[in-house]
Amino acid sequence: MNTSEPVVPAHVGVLGGGRMGGGIAHAFLTKGASVVVVERDEPSASAARERIQKDIRASLERGKIEGTFEDWDAKLAVTTSYQDFGPCELVVEAVPEIWDLKVESLQAVEKELSETAWLATNTSSLSVDGLAEQLQRPDRFVGLHFFNPVPASKLVEVVISKHTGEELRGLSVAWVKALGKTPVVVNDAPGFASSRLGVAIALEAIRMVEEGVASPADIDAAMVLGYKFPVGPLELTDIVGLDVRLGIAEYLESTLGERFAPPQLMRDMVARGELGRKSGKGFYSY
Repeated sequence: MNTSEPVVPAHVGVLGGGRMGGGIAHAFLTKGASVVVVERDEPSASAARERIQKDIRASLERGKIEGTFEDWDAKLAVTTSYQDFGPCELVVEAVPEIWDLKVESLQAVEKELSETAWLATNTSSLSVDGLAEQLQRPDRFVGLHFFNPVPASKLVEVVISKHTGEELRGLSVAWVKALGKTPVVVNDAPGFASSRLGVAIALEAIRMVEEGVASPADIDAAMVLGYKFPVGPLELTDIVGLDVRLGIAEYLESTLGERFAPPQLMRDMVARGELGRKSGKGFYSY
C-alpha cells in the first residue's frame, strides 16, 4: 500500500444536508470517512438521509464503490444535535449564504470541536477572512467551495484566509485530491475566482435575454459550441438557482461595484418564484 496517497479524515461532519451538504457528505463517505450530518429539525434530517442514501445507491449501481448498501449506510449518521460533531476531525459548514446564519452556525460548531479539529465553510462568495475573524481558532478554518452537483464535479476551490495556518492549507489540498477532485487554491477575495467569473458571465447572458439579443437556448449554445463550456451560463444559473446567484451578485455589487448589479429581469424572475430547476421553471421549464 502506498502510504503517501492522500486520505480523508476518518470522522467528518457536515452542517446542513441539502443538495450541497448532502453531496459533500456523500463525497467523504464514499472515500472511507464516517460522516455525521446535522440538520435543523427532524423532517430536514429525514430528507437529508434519504438524499444521501439515494446517492449511495447510485454509486453502487454505477460501480463507483463496492460492498453493500448496508455497509455504507452504517457509516452515515444524520442528527439534529451539534454535540454529535464532537468526535469529528473536520466539519464542513454548508448552510445558506446568509452572513448572520453562517457566523452563528460556525460558532456553534466550533464550541463542540476539539482544539485539534479543523473547520471549513462551503461558502461560494462570502468573506472567509471575515468569517474566520468571528471564530476562536481562525488558524484552523478554511474555505472548501464545492460545486454542484458534488458527485460529478471535479473542482473544489480551496479558499485561504489571511488567518489559515500553513498546515491546514496543505491538508485541504490533500483532502480534495483524496476525494478524487482537483483543488484550485485562491486567496480570499470577493467571489473568489470561480463565483466572480461565473456570475459575471451569467449576468451578461441575462442582460442579453433582457435586451432581446437572443433566446436563452441560443445564448447557451453559443457558449457551449463556441467556447466549449460544458453547459451554458443560463442553464447553469437554473441549476444553481436564480435566488442563489442573485444573492451572490448583490454581494459582489456591494464589494466590487456596479458591474455586478443584477439585471431587473433576474430580480423579477426571483420575485415570481422562477428559481430554476428546483422550482420547475427558470430560463427553461423542467
